[in-house]
Amino acid sequence: MQAGMLGTLQALWDVFPLFTNTIWGENANIGFLKKHMGANFEKRPQPWVTNITVDKIHSGDFLAISKIRGRWGAFETLEKWVSGAYAGHTAICLRDSEGKLWVGESGHENDKGEDIIALLPWDEWWEFELTKDDANPHIALLPLHPDIRAKFNETAAWEYARSMDGMPYGYHNMIFSWIDTIDGNYPPPLDAHLVASVMTVWNQRLGTEGLELPDILVEVDKRGSSFAELLTNPEKDDWVYNDGKSTSCIAFVLEVYKEAGLFSPFTDSIEFTEFTIKDAYTLRFFETNSSRFPGWCNDGDNVKLPFCQIKGKYRMELPEYNTIDPYPHMNERCPSLPPKYSRTQNC
Repeated sequence: MQAGMLGTLQALWDVFPLFTNTIWGENANIGFLKKHMGANFEKRPQPWVTNITVDKIHSGDFLAISKIRGRWGAFETLEKWVSGAYAGHTAICLRDSEGKLWVGESGHENDKGEDIIALLPWDEWWEFELTKDDANPHIALLPLHPDIRAKFNETAAWEYARSMDGMPYGYHNMIFSWIDTIDGNYPPPLDAHLVASVMTVWNQRLGTEGLELPDILVEVDKRGSSFAELLTNPEKDDWVYNDGKSTSCIAFVLEVYKEAGLFSPFTDSIEFTEFTIKDAYTLRFFETNSSRFPGWCNDGDNVKLPFCQIKGKYRMELPEYNTIDPYPHMNERCPSLPPKYSRTQNC
């Protein structure tokens, strides 16, 4: 590892407190993100929960979620650090044929403790976030722009979401989505060799079946390749892993957008499992005119955000929000090194 053993031990010392479900752990997550990403965490005026009326929420509206405490808070903090995203989880609002509001979410924990893709009634989902989620979730609603909403095929989106209900969470494509380059995506002390050492899903990238790690090492050498190069291969939306078809939280939302027609005419030339959460909220899909926001949007806050924060003590930040139009092979070759996370044009 480039940072050496001392750097590795220091990094582990910084990371350990992130996982504790305590005020100490929460402050550790905030401190880590301030130090390594330049996040601000400005306090909002109370109340920290919005009194929502669901009639103003539409199919396709995006939910950006940031957890800062406990196991999920730590996991999201590390995901933010490596990817440059200022949110660590996502979900999508959908209405059924009778107009009932639902939340589609990849990463919902079921009664068996499994993380799955789920369709949940809004009231059930919101009640959980308000009363049972101990990770101190901060939540923003990102309404679609009216022109984008007019393109949104609600029936196709609902049918796709229903077809994925109960499928496993996509750890595989979440892990690979942020690695696009050989050396431009690893904040020290990470490097390709460390990441490769904990990965077990290589057959898709080699086009092989059933190879275990020793055989994979031989195959990689035989091809004159490397793990660093394999990690940069774009994730394919149609890949099926040994536990079935799966999507990460953001890949699920974007696949819904794909089925709803929002990426036309580039639908067939974009791999949506290649997107990070930052890649998603920087899409130019969202409302730009705050006068069209619901009346309860950011109610009581003296800072008017370009989206609707509906829960959280700290003001959410989404740098570069709503700025990039879709293009072919989007986000397949993008660097993402802290603290600026600069991306090359049309990467």
